[in-house]
Amino acid sequence: MTIQINTHNDVLRHTARRVAVATGLTIVMTVTTLLLILGTDFDATVRVGYVIGFSLCVATGISAMLAGALSYRSARLMRELTLTRIEMSRISQTDQLTGLLNRRGFDDAAVPALGAARDAGVPVVAFMCDIDHFKSINDRFGHEAGDKVLVGMADVLRRFARKDGVLVARYGGEEFAALMIGIASDQAEQYAEEIRKACAAKQILTGETSERVTISIGFTVGRGEVELATMMRIADQALYAAKRRGRDRVVQADKRSLEIA
Repeated sequence: MTIQINTHNDVLRHTARRVAVATGLTIVMTVTTLLLILGTDFDATVRVGYVIGFSLCVATGISAMLAGALSYRSARLMRELTLTRIEMSRISQTDQLTGLLNRRGFDDAAVPALGAARDAGVPVVAFMCDIDHFKSINDRFGHEAGDKVLVGMADVLRRFARKDGVLVARYGGEEFAALMIGIASDQAEQYAEEIRKACAAKQILTGETSERVTISIGFTVGRGEVELATMMRIADQALYAAKRRGRDRVVQADKRSLEIA
């Protein structure tokens, strides 16, 4: 039966029950052991030293068994609690639809990555990706089809992430974000073009038909003391520039937009 402990009174009652059980077991085990070893003849003559020594052994053994049993149970409960906390943390940082990191998870993972890049003196590239005409897809085919499109685009990004060690997340709505460490501007543009082409080539079922969906990508390159929020804001500006220029394209932010340390 699962124990529900919600209030301070529940804690006190649970503790009292445990103390009562431990005390009762100690009494029963002590009396039983004494009767088995010393017998039931209460008029028998027994040396005081023997009784003291035997009593100490019995008390020590019983205390050790009870402490071991309670410690084992407590350790199991602590292990379950730790695993639950880890799972809750994972869930809180994961987008449930696509299985990618969500914005919170991305930010938490990106900050130490930026610090490592700064210490190593290598550049960092931030990408912002947006599915083109996503509202139109939802309006024409429904939200279920829209979800399929999001999952399909996420699968493309996940494959690239696994291959190249890229940090990828669903940043919100139909937007995805990525972070790469240690690549130059031309390499970043090539990487973004590969993603764009892979997304455009993917057929996604929307009801009885399949659709080709494109994405627009904006990116920026930074080095040294750069903040994640600044990089993502500038990459987002480049993304909107790609949208204004016709969508289904890659645009790099103006180098003057981000101060290089």
